Amino acid sequence: MNYQQMKSSINYAPKLFEDMQSQIEQFMNNTRWSNDDFEQEEKINCSLIVTLTQSTTQNVFVGTAQFQVTRPVFGTDYESVTLQYVDREFSFSYQPTERQMVFNEQSFTSNITALSAYYSLMAMAIDYDSFGNLGGSSYIQRLFDLVSLAGRGGGGGWSQSQNTQRNRYWLVENLQNLQMKGFRESFYKYHRLVLDDLGREPEKGRAEILKILEIIQNIVILKPNSILINSFFDAKAPELINLFSAGDASEKQKAFLLLSGLDPDKTEAYRKIIRGR
Repeated sequence: MNYQQMKSSINYAPKLFEDMQSQIEQFMNNTRWSNDDFEQEEKINCSLIVTLTQSTTQNVFVGTAQFQVTRPVFGTDYESVTLQYVDREFSFSYQPTERQMVFNEQSFTSNITALSAYYSLMAMAIDYDSFGNLGGSSYIQRLFDLVSLAGRGGGGGWSQSQNTQRNRYWLVENLQNLQMKGFRESFYKYHRLVLDDLGREPEKGRAEILKILEIIQNIVILKPNSILINSFFDAKAPELINLFSAGDASEKQKAFLLLSGLDPDKTEAYRKIIRGR
């Protein structure tokens, strides 16, 4: 919880933000989001970094958040980033009556609770999708229901009517959209069938990733500017550069052309594949 640069004429005690961070952490970590049982080492690794930028009304805050989910790669100590997303509309009220965060999937209680629940369920959806083909579907449905509730009372970021396709609504819409089913299937293949086995057969793994990138290329034609696909490359660019830098000249060239076409903002970074690290 970063608040030191927040613009406000209101004098807040630092303890308020310490308590706020603690409440969010406890809510996300202690709420039972699944009926599945997890060992300690099986729990999902995620981070939610909130930066508060403004407060013009007592206990009402405007800010941004950076959310990241990672998962272990089988047989290694490497953690692969599965989602990286920047939320530019992370705004909420934190009145005394809203500080006991209890999630009710049937009704909207407060934006701080809805935001924290959203990112908890998103972590579940992404993680389950990486370990099982379309494995996160039940969590995606719950996310959609949450977005529908919050859209009626939660303020910015929850609605499809805004002039953006990069907010929380659109991230869930992309996950649920049938045009994106091939992406979700490819997401599973990338992690469970390729990355988890890459140590044994790296050449085969790189060839499979090239096929996956070609599938994504076809999906982009149907669904251009997808926030889900953009977030995938935000998460995976360093990993993909590292993987293909170990390939032969033909693999490197093909990977560079595919990646720079799919993710043109990072073209210069992808040139490292050609040049070598």
